[in-house]
Amino acid sequence: MKVSEIKELSVADIQERIVAEKGTLRQLELTHATSPLENPMKIRQTRKTIARLKTVLGQKQQIEK
Repeated sequence: MKVSEIKELSVADIQERIVAEKGTLRQLELTHATSPLENPMKIRQTRKTIARLKTVLGQKQQIEK
């Protein structure tokens, strides 16, 4: 997910996406622990997406104050 796409989302939507991405990350890590993933870079991409979401969320929350 690109930053421009994330900035268009509302704060509530971003929070929901963070929860969903964390669940995805947890599932990917568990799956990778038992058997290798076809594309292990998905774990890194998911972590980076979570970081982007958290960054934009922090920016939006600071603007609202």
